[in-house]
Amino acid sequence: MAAGDKMTNRVCVGAIAGAFGVRGEAKIKSFTDDPAAVATYGPLETEDASRRFEVRIARTIKGGFAARLSGVTTREEAEALKGTRLYVSRAVLPPPDEDEFYYADLIGLRVEDGGGALLGKVKAVQEFGAGDMLEYVPDHGGETVLVPFTREAVPQVDVANGRVVVDLPVEIDDEG
Repeated sequence: MAAGDKMTNRVCVGAIAGAFGVRGEAKIKSFTDDPAAVATYGPLETEDASRRFEVRIARTIKGGFAARLSGVTTREEAEALKGTRLYVSRAVLPPPDEDEFYYADLIGLRVEDGGGALLGKVKAVQEFGAGDMLEYVPDHGGETVLVPFTREAVPQVDVANGRVVVDLPVEIDDEG
């Protein structure tokens, strides 16, 4: 599911991965379940809401789409937007199915182990390409922890009750 921004009730549905070709097309990486849907939600805006783009997909390419963005006419303009995350109002998105959720809904949830002990709070869901990672801030402080966002490692997501359950592997005691 798409990532989000709870404070403004917007959801990140994609990102500009750079220029494609020489005529101002941009490479768009979609974060939506149906990748082509990124162009169907109306104008997409930057994280700071300073720019809005109408998106027209030209063709599918490796890792995303080549697309025309309104107001972007040169390769240099498209390349300058590389890394820009694209947001849409949550109101235009379909409600998630019963067993689905938007990543934005996970931010701030309690992270617990299988026995209910508090481990921390969800900071983000990172999308690294090889599989999503749930990032949480430990309750006791310290560095954030990354956990593969799979059913095995995160067997329960309970947005209604404000928690996710993480099944961490048992560490092997080398001294015994």
